[in-house]
Amino acid sequence: MKIAVLGGGNGSFAAAGDLALNGHDVRLWRRDSDAVAAHRAAGGVILVKDFSGRRQAKPTLITADIGEAVRDAELILCPTPATAQHDIAAALAPHLRDGQVIFLPPGTFGSVIFAQAARAVGNRAAIACAETGTLPWLTRKHGPFESAITVRAKRLPTGVFPLRYKEHALAVIGRVFPGVIEDCGDALSAALMNAGPIIHPPLIVMNAAPLEHFDKWDIHKEGTQAAVRRVTDALDAERIKLRQALGYGAPHFPLADHYAKTGPEWMYGRGSHDRLTDSGDWREYIVLTEHRYMLEDTRIGLSFLLSVAALVDVTMPLARAFLAIGGAICGQDFMQTGRTLASLGLGGLDRSRLQALLREGFG
Repeated sequence: MKIAVLGGGNGSFAAAGDLALNGHDVRLWRRDSDAVAAHRAAGGVILVKDFSGRRQAKPTLITADIGEAVRDAELILCPTPATAQHDIAAALAPHLRDGQVIFLPPGTFGSVIFAQAARAVGNRAAIACAETGTLPWLTRKHGPFESAITVRAKRLPTGVFPLRYKEHALAVIGRVFPGVIEDCGDALSAALMNAGPIIHPPLIVMNAAPLEHFDKWDIHKEGTQAAVRRVTDALDAERIKLRQALGYGAPHFPLADHYAKTGPEWMYGRGSHDRLTDSGDWREYIVLTEHRYMLEDTRIGLSFLLSVAALVDVTMPLARAFLAIGGAICGQDFMQTGRTLASLGLGGLDRSRLQALLREGFG
């Protein structure tokens, strides 16, 4: 399949390398033209390292021209932080064509942002935007052109915007991730599967002191103690309560399954947390006020959850508390600088009108 991969970070390099190794025609786009030139000069290869060893993957194209990257692509994969979605969506919007599928793993309701961007430039192509609950890979870059993959996802609950394109979108994505994609309905359902705003705010806020004290700290190992786990489970219960209030059924992919040795498999399967911490890739220097766990998952993720909760009168005291504390650490009002239905231009919709939009799109 012809696939465009957008971005130059951990997820994008894992995607480009892994999918090229699986025989797909992969075009890697990143906005940094100097980095593109350096990658081409180095041979245009991505070194993929995983449990089976080290292999070289070679994307068909590495470019700073997004139009060139997505031309004739059936799937456009954008595994970038939510903080980059507005800019990427604006750059992509004029180039979209009928039948293309944009996949955001995860999305934080970014599927609506990409659809809005196309509409804003007058592009009326019939495109589907899909999102899921996490990256398809637990991964870190080990160098400018090296990707270390610790775990590949086994279950990815995926929703589509607009819902009327679901059958086509899931079929396309399923060809790239066979046996992994699970239908969870519309894009809001998928946004409420996003694990980042549940696992990362407690970890980065409750570990603030050691993160500022030590040169490197693994918040997924030393930072994930019993007290933190109890708080994370309680925050996740708020997310599940919100999903239920909106009428979304099980499975809700409770985060407790990520840590469990038995029972239902979570998105990365059983034992993935131990493999994550054993890798050592998450023992890192974190600047509290700059890291994506704070600016993406806490600021954007929790503000979005709270804005949706207000629509159905669901209280989320822990989500509100972490949003406030994170904002205090960064000297911001995260509810104002984050992502809400209002900031997306959807604040005037009641529940029934929002459901109609999710189903039919912008028209």
